Amino acid sequence: MGIGLLFPGQGSQFVGMGKDLAERFSVVRETFQEADDALDFALSRLCWGGPEDELTLTKNAQPAILVHSIAVWRMLQDQGLPVVIAAGHSLGEFSAHVAAGSLGFADAVRTVRLRGELMYRSGTERPGTMAAVIGLDDAALEQACREASEPDSVVVPANYNAPGQVVISGDSAAVARAGERLKAAGAKRVLPLNVSGAFHSPLMKVAEAGLQEHLEQISIEAPAFPVVSNVTAEPVSEPAEIRRLLVEQLTSPVRWVASVQTMSALTQRYLELGPGNVLAGLVRRTTKEAEIKSLGTADQLEAFLAEEVGQWS
Repeated sequence: MGIGLLFPGQGSQFVGMGKDLAERFSVVRETFQEADDALDFALSRLCWGGPEDELTLTKNAQPAILVHSIAVWRMLQDQGLPVVIAAGHSLGEFSAHVAAGSLGFADAVRTVRLRGELMYRSGTERPGTMAAVIGLDDAALEQACREASEPDSVVVPANYNAPGQVVISGDSAAVARAGERLKAAGAKRVLPLNVSGAFHSPLMKVAEAGLQEHLEQISIEAPAFPVVSNVTAEPVSEPAEIRRLLVEQLTSPVRWVASVQTMSALTQRYLELGPGNVLAGLVRRTTKEAEIKSLGTADQLEAFLAEEVGQWS
């Protein structure tokens, strides 16, 4: 059976990320050095030593996670793994395209650094917020968002993460109104998120032009294996379509549940590459048959290469 690759998004970063890998593997050290050179600053030092509030900034967290993910992928890509599809959560979609060869590594690092800056700027120009909603079906959540939205104050579903777990995003007042409606409709919990903007909502519209202009100036190739778009939850392979959807992703919901269902038509075996294991939990909530291994630490990677890679090849 083939393998699906999963790449985490923003929020998975932590101080010390990738340090143990770099200490044991020269490929990882070289990958972080490439990123430092591409950005002309020591991203590696920030990943390994913090401070946390600096690493958490959108413009830093996004390239940090991508570099960690691709460092792990570079340790695996010559192992003969039968990759048949890949997907990444929001930022992780860029990591997936690097792994598939659609985007060059240095280009991708600079792109997600810019993406983070543009998203943060959007959040300052039109402040907004996000909230996680637990225990409500999609239709009821979507209705509550429609009812809570006004012409100058909107709220929309932003991340369909797992059945019964959706994040909403928009103007702060609209998110608050939606929260009350969602609780009344039976949501178990509505949890405000500590974010710098209303990601994956119309409030990110001002970021689109800058990202589009940048993407038009870099090379995008057809991927070596299918990469699922967050926007459509379908594989995309045409470079012009990849470029368009990576821009549209800024203001569109992350359709992660549907993306997992698309991948599951090809495989139930997944490797999550990069910091943390958030996606493993979301996938298991979506498809009970999934076999998932998260590879983000040196111990995890060494054990996999020594004992398990043959079972996955």
